[in-house]
Amino acid sequence: MSKRLIIAEKPSVAGDLARALGKFKKSEGFYESDDTIVTHAVGHLVELFMPNDFKPEWRFWKLENLPMIPEAFQLKPIEKTKAQFNTVVRLIKRKDVSELVNACDAGREGELIFRYIYALSETKKPFRRLWLSSMTAESIREGFQALRAATEVQGLADAAVCRSESDWLIGINGTRAFTCRIYGGVRAQICTVGRVQTPTLAIIVDRENVIREFRKRPFWEVIATFTCAAGKYEGRWFDRAFKKDDQDSERKAERIWEETRAQEIAACTLGKPGAVSEEKKATTQAPPLLYDLTTLQRECNARFGLSASRTLQIAQALYERRKAITYPRTDSRALPENHLGVVRQTLTNLKENPAETAAPSYGAFAARILERGWIRPNKRIFNDAKVSDHFAIIPTPECMQHPLVDLEAKVFDMICKRFLAVFYPAAAFEVTTRITTVEREPFKTEGKVLKEPGWLEVYGRDQPAEGQIPPVKPGEQPVADPVAAKALETKPPPHYTEATLLSAMEGAGKLLDDEDLGEAMKERGLGTPATRAAIIEQLLAQEYLHRAGRDLVATSKGLSLIQMLRSIPVPELTSPQLTGEWEHQLREMEHGRLSRAKFMGEIQEITRRIVDDARKYDDAKFESKVAIEAPCPKCGGKIRETFKWFACSSCDFLVWKSIASKSLTVAEVEQLLRERKIGPLDGFRSKMGKPFQAMLVVTPEFKVSLAWDGNSGGNGNSGALELVSDKVFGSCPICGASVRETAMAWCCEKRAKEPAECEFRISKKIKGKDIPPEQLEKLLREGKTDLLEGFLSTKHRPFKAYLTMAKGGKLGWEFAPRPAKKGKPLLGEASSAEPPASVLSEEKSRAGATEKDASAKKPRKRKPGGSKT
Repeated sequence: MSKRLIIAEKPSVAGDLARALGKFKKSEGFYESDDTIVTHAVGHLVELFMPNDFKPEWRFWKLENLPMIPEAFQLKPIEKTKAQFNTVVRLIKRKDVSELVNACDAGREGELIFRYIYALSETKKPFRRLWLSSMTAESIREGFQALRAATEVQGLADAAVCRSESDWLIGINGTRAFTCRIYGGVRAQICTVGRVQTPTLAIIVDRENVIREFRKRPFWEVIATFTCAAGKYEGRWFDRAFKKDDQDSERKAERIWEETRAQEIAACTLGKPGAVSEEKKATTQAPPLLYDLTTLQRECNARFGLSASRTLQIAQALYERRKAITYPRTDSRALPENHLGVVRQTLTNLKENPAETAAPSYGAFAARILERGWIRPNKRIFNDAKVSDHFAIIPTPECMQHPLVDLEAKVFDMICKRFLAVFYPAAAFEVTTRITTVEREPFKTEGKVLKEPGWLEVYGRDQPAEGQIPPVKPGEQPVADPVAAKALETKPPPHYTEATLLSAMEGAGKLLDDEDLGEAMKERGLGTPATRAAIIEQLLAQEYLHRAGRDLVATSKGLSLIQMLRSIPVPELTSPQLTGEWEHQLREMEHGRLSRAKFMGEIQEITRRIVDDARKYDDAKFESKVAIEAPCPKCGGKIRETFKWFACSSCDFLVWKSIASKSLTVAEVEQLLRERKIGPLDGFRSKMGKPFQAMLVVTPEFKVSLAWDGNSGGNGNSGALELVSDKVFGSCPICGASVRETAMAWCCEKRAKEPAECEFRISKKIKGKDIPPEQLEKLLREGKTDLLEGFLSTKHRPFKAYLTMAKGGKLGWEFAPRPAKKGKPLLGEASSAEPPASVLSEEKSRAGATEKDASAKKPRKRKPGGSKT
């Protein structure tokens, strides 16, 4: 009897398929029934050949070996999952298997996983495609009744393979070309570039440059408080004759650029009555569209501080394990036009679900939608033209079967409320614009009153309390008192957060607030909803970015890379719009409107051009916008930035931009030039890649050298620590001797002897924070510091903690106690007003903690590295 072989992407999905289809017996690596076998990959089982697999000489990072463009790409099993690959291939080649079913995730990457396995197995057996948007048992069985032919998804397969091969060509050739060009070959530091990640980095670098170059400008606003019979209200002065200035975006109608003018307005209007004119206008606000993945990631970052990758992880768990939501890796915000029945069933289940397993509000809202007949054809919600491979993220009909807690409950709550709100009518407001004119000077007051909550009722906003302005009777003249001229300054644009960066990636570098315009730009965005989170994590892992709270900040390494690429120039790696066009071409290929050969021909030509540009680039053409204000310590001349270093224009003094794999910032270089030393600094790496702290010093020979305790930076290695002051900070917890100061640390004075007689030492900088001397004294005296802020985790996330000291001088962390929990929330009970549960758990991970959560009443402790921190 012939059998069909179903290949899923993950073991858990294979188990779900087997349970839904029924009557399977589990074996090692697969399930089997009378007519079907279900097996699985473990993500990718197959990868492209690496350069040294093609030619032995390609293993060397040399410019003369570039570009590396294989005549034909070849595949090999991934070593760590080779056993499962062999299992899948053995099943494919079984004589009783006559047909395959691709049941990997219904998207580009899932298609690639199956196609690579299929190609490397060298089989010719026919296959069909399972396409699921929900992992419920009923949806799985329906999917197997509507399997797609292989030809229907050939365009998707071509796009998947092109994405993989183009990333190989540009990533490997670009990375090797610029690593060789900057560092002379592969070292501890590699200049990684990529088809999508480097333009994404360029977006952040552009914002960073704007912030760094921003110059604050003072301006004034005049604010008056008016008193009328019904109460008080505020008004802000504005210029009636103002016209928008395209050359100066900081100019606004309410801003006054001369203090004397602001004071004149305040003085002449103080205590004077004003004439009132008022306009009322009715407006409506439609409910927001349903979630796609990028929108969900943005809002979870803004509300709960979740990273894009963490949100995707939670959404994937809600889809696969809980069966509570539909497929999350989607870029659609609409539903199919034939989906009205499924929506009604989901709402019915929400309405009928017992209150003890769900928030009662879901049922009340669902009941109202059904009773009032709000489920009807609506192109804003049900629109086949706006549905791509998958539709918007919504709850499944079986969403209430599994209780959820913590972050899963919070994310599901967002999805479920958005699903309910989209069927509600628009919210209605009355907008009041009041102009109070005093001594011919106009003051504007605006108020917005909620008249009909509509969809806002789902979010608990059903009271018209906010935005009400006290009414003014006809002929009444409110008096302005007080009136103040408020001094302000212009502000630079904020750093990108993951939320705003995801918006910029979706719009290929443009922040799009308009939902309709955002929909139009989706096909030209950077990456896909499924890959954007990974791209951000790659940039963080490669230290092109770091996190400062929720902000994403470009490091000096990232700034230098984009500066160099634009100096060459290499627009293919720095232009978000151009990369967005490539993504659009891949979408066209998915729909059969672009050939694979044409796309890859263009990618190969771009690869050759990138390598050629890197090879021919002349360092002398490097143009720096950085102004170094500190003079040369050797001759007093002007310091200028070049391609690889900061160099004096009058003598041979220079400072390399990168020392021991650490990229120096301009501020660090200026401090080094002025003070002849700086540190201790983090971020240095040994030849073996091990991180270490050190100082930088300018030696008497005017060379920049690394220095640390026991090594004076080129002036001879004494082997002993050099004490830099006579001050005693406390008693050594090991031997009782005095604790004194060195250049980089505080240590027992006996450790400064040769040979050392005690091992006690505490670095002046721990986890990126300079420890204040008074806190060291308190630590030695009481065994614990105050609560200190400004520590940085290995992922550059800030956290706060106490430093503690046990007997023998061993250091530890202690975190502030958590507030007592009120009990686990039921499904849907998560409130956006509550502090996200991720805050404390992420704080713990930032310190590198590995123990399980401590009791709410007990402090959490961890060693930060012992006495040799």
